[in-house]
Amino acid sequence: MKETAKLSTENISSLVATGAGFDLLRYFTLPDFLGKDAPYLLYFMGKNIARETTIETYEELFEFFQYLGWGELQLIKEKRRELVFHLQGHIVEKRLNQKIYPIDFRLECGFLAEALQTITEDTYECIEEVHPKDHIIEIKATKE
Repeated sequence: MKETAKLSTENISSLVATGAGFDLLRYFTLPDFLGKDAPYLLYFMGKNIARETTIETYEELFEFFQYLGWGELQLIKEKRRELVFHLQGHIVEKRLNQKIYPIDFRLECGFLAEALQTITEDTYECIEEVHPKDHIIEIKATKE
């Protein structure tokens, strides 16, 4: 079995992908295969992707979200047991405005939860709240 390299901002930027193809797989094909468990499994898929990265800082985390085509991630608020992020940008706006399939941000939440554990050495659970009028996804990361 061929061993794969860890994902880094250097090697992931060389990947070529279109958002439409990815979204069709993510929102149409995967839920068809995974059924009602799709949101839970997508969360864990996000965690697994994060485990294969070299993310060590918030800056690298924000860069990864851009390279993966998930949007612009910003840390908005830091509390003792909670971090609040906003995910926004053109890509998020387009996903929120499409009418083909229902969307969620479970994959991003799982990725963020695992990446935060690497950066902070604390365990987090992430939950998203969609603000469609503002085209913002608010992700709350709560320490477990």
